[in-house]
Amino acid sequence: MEEYIINWVVIGVVSWATTFLLMRKIVFPNQSFDFCNRVVSTIHASLAVVLSSLSVQDWRCPVCPVSSKSSPWQMQTMAVTLAYMIYDLGCGLFEKHVKIDNSIHHLVSIIGFGAGLAYEKCGSEMVAALWITEISSPFLHLRELLKELGYKDTDLNLAADISFAIIFSLARMVGGPYLSFVTLSADNPLLIKAMALGLQLVSAFWFYKIARMVKYKLVKRTTSKELTKKRTTSKELTKTH
Repeated sequence: MEEYIINWVVIGVVSWATTFLLMRKIVFPNQSFDFCNRVVSTIHASLAVVLSSLSVQDWRCPVCPVSSKSSPWQMQTMAVTLAYMIYDLGCGLFEKHVKIDNSIHHLVSIIGFGAGLAYEKCGSEMVAALWITEISSPFLHLRELLKELGYKDTDLNLAADISFAIIFSLARMVGGPYLSFVTLSADNPLLIKAMALGLQLVSAFWFYKIARMVKYKLVKRTTSKELTKKRTTSKELTKTH
């Protein structure tokens, strides 16, 4: 890996950690550790989507050219995200409950982006993967931010849940398999292919969990409305008599 890329990653890790400390100590001093980390994650997700979009060389074929040398813009985009993944993995170790599936996702991403930067190729596939994985992240974090702000079990929180589920499903379970097929079919290094397959398997696992979550939320909301309606009807009958 080129020295200038290593410098980008090191500076990036320091920058993300500094951003978290600013959020924790100055911007949101009364909010939790997780809240501040999710704000940083939202910033990264938004930045990653923008950088990925700007690095696309031909919008008629966003993943083209396949298995080619990465452009400087694609290299910088991958370096920014690799730095964030390293920061977030480290940050997660300070939480009370370490999430195994999240840690595996971070390790897969770190190895994948690290390999992309080391080989200096597959830039089109890598930034496409970044776009697909991060496009739903702002809604993922918005769900939890709203809960801490006191909007749990509200229509606003349900809207965030459903928006996240729809965007995640379309990106990961429609765009994801297509990108995995393109990556596995092209003349890419074996490690890149393995990371593409691993990321898709993780996405499928999360899709299963998200589908269960949405089903639970909708059933809970329907049951709650029915109980409220029955109570209202019962009160009206009592007043009548």
